[in-house]
Parts: sequence; C-alpha cells; structure tokens
Amino acid sequence: MIKILFVCLGNICRSACAEAVMKKKVQELGREKEFFIDSAGILSYHEGERADYRMREAGFQRGYNVDSISRPVKTADFEKFDLIIGMDNSNIDDLYDRAPDVESTKKIHQMTEYCTRHSDDHVPDPYYGGRDGFYHVIELLEDACDGLLSKL
Repeated sequence: MIKILFVCLGNICRSACAEAVMKKKVQELGREKEFFIDSAGILSYHEGERADYRMREAGFQRGYNVDSISRPVKTADFEKFDLIIGMDNSNIDDLYDRAPDVESTKKIHQMTEYCTRHSDDHVPDPYYGGRDGFYHVIELLEDACDGLLSKL
C-alpha cells in the first residue's frame, strides 16, 4: 500500500482538497486498496476544524467531497507515509525542518513537480483571495494528482 500525506499551512484549503481529489481519482481507477491518503497542516491553528467552506463549495462544484478534519503534521507521519507532498516552498522548508532524519527528507516532494499541464511552481494559498483562486487550486491539484498517479 502506498501512503501519501498532502501538506499545506493550515490543512483547511489546499491539502484538504488534494486529499479529496486524489481519493476520487484513485477510486475512479478502482485502485482504492492500493492507497492510504491523508492530509495535514504545518500549523495546528485549525486543528479539529472542517475545511474552509469556500474550498468545500468549490470542491463540491467540481465533484469532490472535501471532508477532512484539520490536523497538524506529526513526527510519526515521517515514518508512516511513503510520500509527504507540500504545496509551496514554505511548506517544503518546514517539512525539511521537521524531518527526524535524512532518510525522511527523501519522502518530501512539492505538489507541482507532478503537474504535466500547468507550469506553476507552487500551489498558491487561496485563503485570502477571491473565489477564482479556489478553482485555480483545484485545477492544479487535478493536474498534479494525474501526474502523480501516472508515476505510481
């Protein structure tokens, strides 16, 4: 089983949506038993909260159930997961800082490295922007999840 953890700052927008997108894509391929997919945040500020209502709404409009509950990244995640995928350079830097050993750092990747149709170098945080930002994030996540699945 391949275990993937998606990570953003608060785990209420980007990583929560990445989890939902990947779960749906895996399900559509009939590969649910091959994967364990989760998400977490660098900060624990939103721990226990549902995803941002705007992300849930945008996800619903695109056919995704963004239903995860926010939690922070834990040291144990570096042992449990095969891939730990951050949404931007800040997330990646924070993950490297938290990695318990050199071997764990090899699990860290940036989401956009899997994109094949978009050239963005990170998945932007839509939290403080307008509605279109949430849809742009979903487009990037769809592209990256497709690219990631093609490698697995």
